[in-house]
Amino acid sequence: MRRFVYFILAAWLFLSMGFTTGCMTHKALSKPGTTTTVILIRHADRNEQFVLTPKGKKRAQALVKALDLLNVSTIYSPDVERNLNTVRPLAQYLGIEITVTPQFSYWSVDAIAREILDKHAGKVVLWVGNVTGNLQALYHRLGGKGKGPLKYGEMSILTIPDQGKVIETQSRFGP
Repeated sequence: MRRFVYFILAAWLFLSMGFTTGCMTHKALSKPGTTTTVILIRHADRNEQFVLTPKGKKRAQALVKALDLLNVSTIYSPDVERNLNTVRPLAQYLGIEITVTPQFSYWSVDAIAREILDKHAGKVVLWVGNVTGNLQALYHRLGGKGKGPLKYGEMSILTIPDQGKVIETQSRFGP
């Protein structure tokens, strides 16, 4: 009986991991004939009230200069004010709208990754996220290795080809 219980428990664990991770184990690839670049950042510096600090506002302005020549075509942000305030200066400078997503969790990361790679194949996309959950999950889903951006001002640039390995570049911006 004990073996049967262990078997059922192991089978449930195996199946539940497979269903909950969805496509997370699948390799991220751009559409055939394209290379998509996804830039991932953490929102700028905030205070205990989750509002950008003066340093955070300077960092948001510095993002404009840091990405000026990279031809960002789309900006994604969860519907979180500190994230939106981080990318608003860049969006205004580029004359583009911010694609606002609901605050998403680990469970919806596949849909966002697919949307970015399908709708924006061959382009440069910026994602501003939060350390708790969405940023690291999206970073890994798109082929990032190790840790994605954790500190304010860290930037991971993922160059996602239609075949082969994702090329990752780490950078910084702001004060």
